[in-house]
Amino acid sequence: MSEPRRLLFVTGKLAEPALRRTLAELAPRAGFEAEVAVLPITVAALMTVDWIRRHLTMPDHISEIVLPGLCKGDPGELAAATQRPTRLGPKDLRDLPEFFGKASGLPTGYGDFDIEILAEINHAPRKSLDQILTEARHYRDSGADLIDLGCDPGGPWPDVGEAVKALRDQGHRVSIDSFDSLEVEAALANGAELVLSVNSTNVADARRWHEAFPQVQVVAIPDTPSDLDSLHRTIDVLTSAGVRFRIDPILEPIAFGFAASLGRYLEIRRRYPNAEMLMGIGNLTELTDADSAGINVLLAGFCQELGIRSVLTTEVINWARSSVAEFDLARRLVYHAVKEKVPPKRLEPGLVMLRDPKVYEEGTESLAELARRITDRNYRIFAERGEIHVLNGQIYLKGRDPFEVFTHMVIADPKLDVSHAFYLGYEFAKAVTAITLGKNYTQDQALRWGFLTVPEVSHRT
Repeated sequence: MSEPRRLLFVTGKLAEPALRRTLAELAPRAGFEAEVAVLPITVAALMTVDWIRRHLTMPDHISEIVLPGLCKGDPGELAAATQRPTRLGPKDLRDLPEFFGKASGLPTGYGDFDIEILAEINHAPRKSLDQILTEARHYRDSGADLIDLGCDPGGPWPDVGEAVKALRDQGHRVSIDSFDSLEVEAALANGAELVLSVNSTNVADARRWHEAFPQVQVVAIPDTPSDLDSLHRTIDVLTSAGVRFRIDPILEPIAFGFAASLGRYLEIRRRYPNAEMLMGIGNLTELTDADSAGINVLLAGFCQELGIRSVLTTEVINWARSSVAEFDLARRLVYHAVKEKVPPKRLEPGLVMLRDPKVYEEGTESLAELARRITDRNYRIFAERGEIHVLNGQIYLKGRDPFEVFTHMVIADPKLDVSHAFYLGYEFAKAVTAITLGKNYTQDQALRWGFLTVPEVSHRT
């Protein structure tokens, strides 16, 4: 029987009790034995690799070293000096269980997808070519597969061919969203590959497009959303003419037939089990007073289960301004869930944006113990159980109102300088936000906002 791994966790004086408690529970479950090296420094985050190398006494039986996540320097230097594999742990020791539970990364194959994203540039004729290209680059960087040029009624748009050519020259695949035949033909002549949309009013044009541009594919829609008979007739014409098509029964907004429209997608899939389908999801993301990420995940799951392999979306209204990136993450999440028959849970933290997946707390006893051990005047801030906790070597204050807490701090420390007061106010604002939303707060670190998180540079040190 092989010996268990023996890991050495390096820390400072203040974090020692919490680290030992965490490792006592974690080590048996994670399959390693843990030792703790407490070095002569109060705050572990202030360590550097070079400083650790000069102060660490290395036991012979250790197989690996784990450094504090905020430690500065190259762990490889310590590995070379000790002849032991060395790595940085998580920035917050409370994340150690997840850190070791997912040491091998996401499940094998996670990240695959089979749903195509069409990102629409709304009112494209009203925009300059530079604006169109800039918006297209943003969509591609966010995960879009095709750029859809949304045209306005009353065309034709005289510059549509130039716009399509410029997009194609920059490597974009292009679709054209128009019922104006002249606009469509100019777009196809310059490399557009998909036409949105075709119904009984222009299905005859689709025959001509197919003859001139054999690569063309069209999106078949009903004459009105509830009129599936008209959709069947259009599909019959396209099939007989040999025109490639995708079917979009049209998703309608809540209060305007949303539930019935979902039923039509189910009916179309039943009648055409092998047909390509498309769903325009903007009628929900853009027309519902809710952050768009959750809506995108829900619709992605519906599409994945039903075999709808393309979606059309956009980012017009502010709460949907990251919809393309959201759906890009969502399509990977639901692909894995459906393929592996597992719930889409604890796989994609980038989509958990408003609240954190799990909220950690130091607890009353740990904060009291920390307050007893601190001897310096640097303030430590915590946010938990609905209160802000502030402590240093002289005080331990807590309360729900940051202004009231700060008033007591000024009384205890009348020489508090302006820059430090500004720093504390900034941290208090983050702490209150965390308490309000149910997020983790760690002093000097950014709040987590899923894939929208912006790393924060430490100002305390």
